[in-house]
Amino acid sequence: MRDMTELWKKATLFGIGMWAITEEKIQDFTDELIENGEIRKEEGKKFVRDLVDEQKKQKEELENRITARVQETFRKADYATRDEVRDLKEIIIGLESKIDMLVNKEKGTPEQDTSSSDKEEKDL
Repeated sequence: MRDMTELWKKATLFGIGMWAITEEKIQDFTDELIENGEIRKEEGKKFVRDLVDEQKKQKEELENRITARVQETFRKADYATRDEVRDLKEIIIGLESKIDMLVNKEKGTPEQDTSSSDKEEKDL
């Protein structure tokens, strides 16, 4: 019988895509090892548990690395955040109100209710 180190080496042949293998396929692989006498049943149970745990760990690590890479890409691309876009919209609304007020003054038309634009002006 081979020791667990040898089995781990064999398991690494699953490669980077190990996280995509279902628990059922891992169990089938282990059952085959047991049938071939390469491991005992008790070792097989531990082997499946260890592989499933490693699979989950690798999946989480991969997801974290992908998330970090995507965030870094967006940061480097210098895209505006939702908060920045919202802030800019508020500024634009305030500026539009000021422009309307100035245009109305030039035309000599009566001023509209500026209470909302006064508030927006103070916010700026």
